[in-house]
Amino acid sequence: MIVAPSILSADFNNLEQEVKKVLDAGADWIHIDVMDGHFVPNITMGPVVIKNLRKKFPNIFLDVHLMIENPERYIEEFVHAGANHIGVHKETCVHIDRVLSYIRSFGIMAGITYNPATSLCGLEYIKDKVDLALIMSVNPGFSGQSFIPAMCDKIKQARRILGNDKIIQVDGGVSNENIDLLRESGANSVVSGSYIFDAPDFSERIRILKGE
Repeated sequence: MIVAPSILSADFNNLEQEVKKVLDAGADWIHIDVMDGHFVPNITMGPVVIKNLRKKFPNIFLDVHLMIENPERYIEEFVHAGANHIGVHKETCVHIDRVLSYIRSFGIMAGITYNPATSLCGLEYIKDKVDLALIMSVNPGFSGQSFIPAMCDKIKQARRILGNDKIIQVDGGVSNENIDLLRESGANSVVSGSYIFDAPDFSERIRILKGE
């Protein structure tokens, strides 16, 4: 299980220390939620934060989740800032095949994200260009929401479509209460924010999510 703590829940007054602490605790990736205040009702961070994290931590995997309108306009900027993976929402891309190909042209991983109410219709036609499918198990925009159990069926469907060699990631309300169910459904990566960053011991929570 690839564990990608979301820095949306970190203490931004001490972001460098928070990232170091969560990496030392066993995190595999660092998940960065980019929100524009249009596609989702919140505004967060942009390429500057990613660029600074890359300078401080040159070897970490930066998992960038674009919750923005017209993401194709900004992909190159996020690539140059240091992203290792860029995921875009199905809901924001009319020409999703072209956008995924564009991301991959920079030599990084390309991902597609689905909101809870968005079906996986069409995923079979782009599966060769998808390195990662992110299933949102809450409505995007804010951390700390409750997990939507019906998303387990969508995870199973995504695994059937993509086969066993792709990453299926889940984001939203992930905790010790549902991690076994997510794993059984076919997820092999989880994003976790408040469950990790609100805990006194990051390493214990990460071990639980990894199943160690």
